[in-house]
Amino acid sequence: MRRQQQAVAVPRRPIARVRGPYLLRLAVAVLLLPPLAAKAADRSGAFVRVSPRDPRYFELSDGRPYIPIGLNMIAPPSRDSLDGMTAWLDKLAANGGNFIRIWLGNPFFDVEHERCGQYDEAKAARIAQLLDLCRARNIRVKMCIESFRHFGTRGQSWSAKPLHLIQNGGTAKDIADFFDGQPSRDQFKRKLAWFAQRFGDDPAIFGWELWNEINAVAGGDYMAWTEIMLPELHRLFPKNLAMQSLGSFDTDDKRTNYQRLARMAGNDVAQVHRYLDLGAKLDVCKGPVDVMAADAVRELLAVGPGRPVILAESGAVEPSHSGPFKLYAADKAGIILHDVLFAPFFAGAAGPGHCWHWDVYVNRNDLWWQFGRFAKAVEGVNPAAEEFTPYMIGHPRLRVYVLMGKTVTLAWCRDKENTWMSELRDGRAPETISGITLAFTVAKEARARAYDPWQDRWTSVERKSEGFVLPPFSRSIVVRIDSKK
Repeated sequence: MRRQQQAVAVPRRPIARVRGPYLLRLAVAVLLLPPLAAKAADRSGAFVRVSPRDPRYFELSDGRPYIPIGLNMIAPPSRDSLDGMTAWLDKLAANGGNFIRIWLGNPFFDVEHERCGQYDEAKAARIAQLLDLCRARNIRVKMCIESFRHFGTRGQSWSAKPLHLIQNGGTAKDIADFFDGQPSRDQFKRKLAWFAQRFGDDPAIFGWELWNEINAVAGGDYMAWTEIMLPELHRLFPKNLAMQSLGSFDTDDKRTNYQRLARMAGNDVAQVHRYLDLGAKLDVCKGPVDVMAADAVRELLAVGPGRPVILAESGAVEPSHSGPFKLYAADKAGIILHDVLFAPFFAGAAGPGHCWHWDVYVNRNDLWWQFGRFAKAVEGVNPAAEEFTPYMIGHPRLRVYVLMGKTVTLAWCRDKENTWMSELRDGRAPETISGITLAFTVAKEARARAYDPWQDRWTSVERKSEGFVLPPFSRSIVVRIDSKK
């Protein structure tokens, strides 16, 4: 057991619709909801929007705060049933989750799978059923519209969509013509209009995302195409957010497009994807996950996008995205997921990070409780009202991430000596840390509490002349200081 006797000074803050064919199925789903999820159901019809009070954060259209707690959940495990996905949704909702992202281009949901411009009503019914399930659980859905990368000219058969070629009845000579040619642009707009006719003005939808990692396509001016399509999303879905995504920010040469997209007109959310990847060119992608995740958020915040920043895809992969991280099997405590959740928000993002590998990592290791621990750490916090200022302060043993607000100060303290390398690779158990004092510049009457997300326990924090004394903890702890109202 190692003890630390260090006082740290913190700088002062500077000045619903239910569709008929699925009514019975929805009723059954609601009856089967866990108690917590049932109580959380939101029938207000409020939409998610960028907060007019502080555009770095989200809120609901009725003014309530909204922190998107969830993950990527692209499609169900079955080819013909939502049952497996329903079980995942139940577990997420029971742990305070309120957000998922799906791919409408996945074969389970793909309405345009036989011929360009021909849409499958049966697949549309699956989308409607999912939205009903999410609505009943107070979960908002990010609808990622497309994900293909080529027309059959290279590997990754899952990402090929040759039906758009002219010889197959489509509108494009090649992938470049798909993005640059007017017939293909017009056809994509018609597809957006088709979605709007069926799913427009739905508060269960968080927002519409044009593409998954559009810079992974094999040609064409996809950034100019994005600048054209974002206004179309706003026209067709005026009550939903509109956004675009790029591939993992793991090389310096991706910075220019990330900065351009973060500032792009009509792009409501500055999203970033980044993974722990030992094959990445950026060293930050190979070290502690909290450092990797926080750095991705700071990269976009530094651009001054004037909109929320979200770590929209994260987790860990084998070198150069060659598969899920092999050490996931050893991560029974979910330290990678924990860091993906906590680090972005405490670095200034509008919410926790959104993990990939929902099936082979989160569900297989039964880590849904990690979402509940983040939810408890921020329960009752209104980020837009607080106008948080993020700080990173130094300590010999801890990385201390601070959010200083008008009435609430939050600090997430992460043990530097506990990482995926020490715990998962080397098999070294986390140490218990005690005796740390943190000095905050707050009023004498301010009340401090500590939340241990590993023990799910709130405790009062002793205040001495030199600062607040943290209770013993392992891996990480959250400190919340409420000023007297």
